[in-house]
Amino acid sequence: MQARDVMVSPVVTVGPTATVRQVAETLLERRISAVPVVDADNKVIGIVSEGDLLHRAESGTERPSSWWLRLLSGDAQLATEYVKSHSAKVQDIMTQDVATAAPETPLHEIAMLLEERQIKRVPIVNKEGQLVGLISRANLLQAIASARPKLEISLPDSAIRKRFFEEIRKQPWAHTFNLNATVQNGVIDLWGFAPSLAERTAIRVVAETIPGAVAVNDHLLETPAFIY
Repeated sequence: MQARDVMVSPVVTVGPTATVRQVAETLLERRISAVPVVDADNKVIGIVSEGDLLHRAESGTERPSSWWLRLLSGDAQLATEYVKSHSAKVQDIMTQDVATAAPETPLHEIAMLLEERQIKRVPIVNKEGQLVGLISRANLLQAIASARPKLEISLPDSAIRKRFFEEIRKQPWAHTFNLNATVQNGVIDLWGFAPSLAERTAIRVVAETIPGAVAVNDHLLETPAFIY
């Protein structure tokens, strides 16, 4: 699946001249946790999330100022935090370094981007840089929840065994010289050794995902990989 298959569109946005109060009202009214900031050409120039509004003077939650905090952070950091907690303009508090992706981006790349950047959402932009959608962590969960099981395929036992070993040999973690499998009436029996519980579990998962497999019996023993 690609980003275009799960993204939310159209996207609720605000302009850089919007006020912090307007953003807070928008988040509450639309029941969303963030809003992209776009320019007159609908190009993303920033994003404002609930996290950007946590420490605000209006709610009395701004970070306390102290001599030790100034010593650790420096005047520039304190000045930045003052702007974030007191400015009424969106352009002053928005996150400007926004990670974006194209509609054709595979979902696994979106997931990696969310994880690597430690963010909760990714704006989706077209070739011209214009905002066309938004993907959040929740949208990835929706893709999992709506996934349909693959059609059951009836394969000969020999074909099931062949596919199992083809798949297991693709895995860099697998020690196939200590592994064997027998298949009868679609039931895969795993024999041999696995150097860890993690690899043993992974081998079983590989077997369970082979088309035509109706059950998997795990007879593997855990032992160091160098023991034959």
